[in-house]
Amino acid sequence: MLRKPLLTVHEVADLLKVKEATVRQWIRDRQLRAVKFGREWRVAHVDLETFINQNANR
Repeated sequence: MLRKPLLTVHEVADLLKVKEATVRQWIRDRQLRAVKFGREWRVAHVDLETFINQNANR
């Protein structure tokens, strides 16, 4: 099923070198797909890759 663990907002922010508030805003704006477990958001690796590819300069 899941080959890689889901990323936390903190981990996504660290990977992309942005603030956690920015990642939360992307999630709130539905730009970045995420799943909520209790009070915490998690992002699948594939969804992060999709987000990066959709927002890359061409």
